[in-house]
Amino acid sequence: MITRKSRSVRTRLTLVAVAVAALGSLLVTAVLTFSLYKVANGLRTNEVAGAVLDIIQLDRRAETPVVLPQGDAAGVQVLDAAGRVVASTASLTGAPRMADFTPPDGKARADREVCDIPAFPGRCMVVVAFRVYRPQGDLLVYSADDVVPWYVQPEVFALFVGASLLFTALAGFGTYHLVTRALRPVSDISDNLAEITATDFGKRVPVPRARDEVRHLAETINQTLDRLEAAAEQQRRFASDASHDLRSPLTAMRAQVEEALLYPEDTDWNAKAAAMLGSLDRLQAIVSDLLMLTRLDAGTPALKERIDLSDLLRDELDRRPRRVPVIRKLTAGLVVEGDRLRLSRLLTNLLDNAERHTASRITVSTAEEDGMAVLEVLDDGEGVPRDQWEIVFRRFTRLDASRNRDAGGTGLGLAIAREIAQAHGGTLGLAESSQGARFVLRLPLIR
Repeated sequence: MITRKSRSVRTRLTLVAVAVAALGSLLVTAVLTFSLYKVANGLRTNEVAGAVLDIIQLDRRAETPVVLPQGDAAGVQVLDAAGRVVASTASLTGAPRMADFTPPDGKARADREVCDIPAFPGRCMVVVAFRVYRPQGDLLVYSADDVVPWYVQPEVFALFVGASLLFTALAGFGTYHLVTRALRPVSDISDNLAEITATDFGKRVPVPRARDEVRHLAETINQTLDRLEAAAEQQRRFASDASHDLRSPLTAMRAQVEEALLYPEDTDWNAKAAAMLGSLDRLQAIVSDLLMLTRLDAGTPALKERIDLSDLLRDELDRRPRRVPVIRKLTAGLVVEGDRLRLSRLLTNLLDNAERHTASRITVSTAEEDGMAVLEVLDDGEGVPRDQWEIVFRRFTRLDASRNRDAGGTGLGLAIAREIAQAHGGTLGLAESSQGARFVLRLPLIR
């Protein structure tokens, strides 16, 4: 199917090809016509000169009559040394001298184009002048005939024009079909794109066999559609998980309120309020994490300041006590550039995650490695299986062990931490450890 836009492009390209072909044909026709004109004009001049040679031969035999034979020329005149017409063809009988030029000194021949000769009014003639040397006085012989027209002959010119028109038509026809064939893959791509909707990214555009720009375009579009489908699926999964996690504390609070309303005399309102505060805390944590992810996804610009990573980590560790000992191995002078609040959130998420999964202690260390500030957070818990190292950084992902140990996690902490690290030009991932989980953060150092 050829779309309206494709038809417009095809028409424009065909018109351009026709214009170029017509211009080329016009140029070739002009060159050929001019070349043929030069040849024909030379031949005509030689024919006129040949008529003069015939007269010279008659003169040499002393047989030059007053009325000369017509021959191939339109007219011939013979003038004596005094410039009087002494002989001519019948077409010039009684006519005055047809031209006033003579061959230059040392030469016997000259030719010119002369228009409006009295004997040939309204016509342009090729006139050849010969000087015939004689002891009693030189003779001047003029021979004239019509010039060759610029188109040489109507038949020849018509042939050239017909060939040019045929070439132009063939060029337009060929371009039309070539452009149609070339644009067909583009039209197929356009048609398939038009059928793709925001809720259905499953379709892909056809990839042409030819390895050209159109194939590269189709492959790029399919890669883009793959990314869009993955992003859409992530958004759907995110919305579903967010709805589920938000519904859980709301459901719990509703059940508590309904139970209290049904049995008000048996309700311990202080205990009930404390339980509801727990659900509210979880709800607030989820909303706070969702707002942070929204800002990160939107690319909200962060503040940039010089921060000593070890000092920032020390402040986070001193801010509140942990339920397990934290062993510190900090290296001073690791200065990075970033947003203090967001980096604090990153460190807090890593420490909270380690605290939920550790058995007896947490070890944090900082060091410099290859121009990067490296932070490691190690717990001595059950660890994370190697095949789930990337899964734990997905949004709303909580492993079974995590759910069993701590049902209050939002499943967004590690996802937020990684996105903050990437926004600061760094990385966050898991590394091998002999026991527990070892999270490694790398941020570029500044000097």
